[in-house]
Amino acid sequence: MYVLLKTILSVELLCSKCRKRVMKLIAKVEGITSIVIDPSKNSVTVIGEADPVKIIKKVREFRRSATIVSIGPPKDEKKDVIVRKDVITVTPQTCQRCDVWYVVAEDYYSYCSIL
Repeated sequence: MYVLLKTILSVELLCSKCRKRVMKLIAKVEGITSIVIDPSKNSVTVIGEADPVKIIKKVREFRRSATIVSIGPPKDEKKDVIVRKDVITVTPQTCQRCDVWYVVAEDYYSYCSIL
């Protein structure tokens, strides 16, 4: 019998592409109930019956510097919902690590012309 665990990971989330990739990798692990990504704190909170070691192994496929911050039982948070009107910072579509450029060189033939 598995017990619900709340696992908090510290992952460098630089752009929306990074967040999507981390979300997809974590979603592949069986037994996960919810995934919450907080890019302002560079943290990912995972709640479910999944083994935290399997979760961190999946995330480290993408980011080697991922670490586990805490593991414990999830708390029942029944607080009043407060609507926050914060300024939302716009992050770039891709960071330098995710942005891949392919350089294609054209072959310029220098034709020899004898006049």
